Amino acid sequence: MRGDKSVRLAVDIGGTFTDVVLELGDVRHSAKVLTNVQNPELGLLDGVRVVLEEAQVDPADIDVFVHGTTLATNALIERKVAKTALITTKGFEDVLELGYEKRFDHYDLMIDMPPAIVPATIRFGVTERLAQDGDVLAALDEDELVNICVELCAAQVEAVAIGFLHAYAHSEHEKRARDIVRRELGAGVTICVSHEVCPEIREYERFSTTCANASVRPLIEGYLTRLAKELSELGINAPLFLMMSGGGLTTLESAARFPIRLVESGPAGGAILASHIAKQGDLDNVLSFDMGGTTAKICLIADAVPERARHFEIARTYRDTKGSGWPVRIPVIEMVEIGAGGGSIARIDAMQRIKVGPDSAGAEPGPVSYGRGGELATVTDANLVLGKIDPAYFAGGKLQLYPDAAQDALGQQIGASLGLEEFWPAAGVVEIVEENMANAARVHAIERGRDIAASTMIAFGGGAPLHLCRLAEKLSINKMIVPAGAGVGSAIGFLRAPISYEVTRSFPMVLDHPNMKRANEMLEDMAREAGDIVRPAAGDRKVQVQRVVDIRYQGQGHELQITLPEGTLDAADAQWIHDQFETQYRAIYGVTLDNVPSEIVTWSVTVFCEIDDGVSPTFGEGEAAEIAPRSHRELFDGAQGAMLDTPVYWRFDLPVGAKISGPAIIAEHETSTIVTSQFDAEIDDHSYIILTRKEAV
Repeated sequence: MRGDKSVRLAVDIGGTFTDVVLELGDVRHSAKVLTNVQNPELGLLDGVRVVLEEAQVDPADIDVFVHGTTLATNALIERKVAKTALITTKGFEDVLELGYEKRFDHYDLMIDMPPAIVPATIRFGVTERLAQDGDVLAALDEDELVNICVELCAAQVEAVAIGFLHAYAHSEHEKRARDIVRRELGAGVTICVSHEVCPEIREYERFSTTCANASVRPLIEGYLTRLAKELSELGINAPLFLMMSGGGLTTLESAARFPIRLVESGPAGGAILASHIAKQGDLDNVLSFDMGGTTAKICLIADAVPERARHFEIARTYRDTKGSGWPVRIPVIEMVEIGAGGGSIARIDAMQRIKVGPDSAGAEPGPVSYGRGGELATVTDANLVLGKIDPAYFAGGKLQLYPDAAQDALGQQIGASLGLEEFWPAAGVVEIVEENMANAARVHAIERGRDIAASTMIAFGGGAPLHLCRLAEKLSINKMIVPAGAGVGSAIGFLRAPISYEVTRSFPMVLDHPNMKRANEMLEDMAREAGDIVRPAAGDRKVQVQRVVDIRYQGQGHELQITLPEGTLDAADAQWIHDQFETQYRAIYGVTLDNVPSEIVTWSVTVFCEIDDGVSPTFGEGEAAEIAPRSHRELFDGAQGAMLDTPVYWRFDLPVGAKISGPAIIAEHETSTIVTSQFDAEIDDHSYIILTRKEAV
């Protein structure tokens, strides 16, 4: 039973594993189970039952339940979405096809452009046109719209996205069109309008975001409805919050209405955890490294705040190439994601080189070593052969691994082509995947003018602690942190996230001639809209408001973001905003533009409240007085290029202040931290593993 302690539960459904974390006061329990690809809620419930039994907690005692999932992202990537049509202003039917009117790779003659998110056969134009100032240039032709609905019925569409030109500012025609389409098609068809999903300028991104939201909404609504029912039957009646890609939590109702905001919710949880640790340790410059079963994610964090953006691409045809996917405009934590997870498949390419990913074996059938029918060698198979994984205690001992099968697959698929024997095919696979991750981190940092070597790396996810030391060697990073429960780090991050909601609107305003009366009215209205979602979930917690604007020099195509001062804005604030913009512009580009006015393009208001109590729970196990390894096993050390007899320590045997010199393995329930010969490890006051580079002798 809970006693008088708060009980908080978090679940992160990934492509390979579902992670579950339960915090009972200052004690944490966790579980990692294979994701049920066909029915993800069933895998979730399996993990929840495990931690409830371990913690001896009744389902009814849970106070807060936070959930993040890749369901929306995977559905879009795999094109397993509702059949969705687009109704738009006549003449703009092909906006989704034209995109940015440029190729994302100018030198690839065989380029595969991303297919339009809605095919041309079910994109329809209707006569209507509102000017930017709201004047009616062409009235909405309702008879024409009714005829379109007849075609939609014949096409058996399941969802309809409605996006008209300038609807971000003037939504009258979209609202009327929605009413007509709902009347004609009935309640069984999902309808999304662009002024609600993405009320911003740039019709390509607005239409793409609205179509993506419409196409996944039936799936997510159905999933969340089933999940809520299953949780209720289990006896969990706590409020259910969903993790959003921007790093905040939202209600089930809001998530079901705008599921596009859930993409990248898992990685966002990891970035929140890293920010929490950075704040605890007063770290100014942090590199967050999250590696799971399918992908690796890297995020830069300055002053305990992760970088954020309002643009994201889904389902890239060239995974690491900007412009090759569908753009969506949603609040998102900025990070680079690459196909480098434990399930990433290794192969020999046409030039006889080892290639890893981006495709993954996932949970079904999984790596060869799972013994579940997988036939293609993966990173997990390589790590197993190199001694980084204990075959008898993988995923907390819930999944037996088969190292002989992994070694045979690597030998046949990698070693035979390159003349490599024994452990060398596995070493080659791991070296390539680590170099891929290091290169992605270098590029990401360079693009943002950051010195990556000056960063502290924080590693979590089941795979990151296996690779962080070697990655640090490649990036010249001298300090790393592995938090307690790193293997389920994103789920832990969910419990550190605030309840929040962001409302964004486009309202161009030149600061030489500011309309502060209109701006203040709009900001108040936006704060009210966001507050209506946050305040009921916040209870008696303090609610805060943050306001930012996207600003540029007039005539430019891209903006910088500035945080607005609190309170009612006046003419003096307009000059202050301009000065802040020029300071940031000069820092990034080295110059400012004289005699060119600055222009606010987009306004954003976020209402939020913190639910994290600041406690850093530990696992419910006692600390041993002696620091002694529990066993030894052969481990490949990349710096020395050899298999070494290496001590294996159990993390919860190590008291605060314990010091270990690499090479060593520090094992725990869901992962192991590999300490290479170049690093030492120490347990700090938060029970985190702190790794530092050894001084040169």
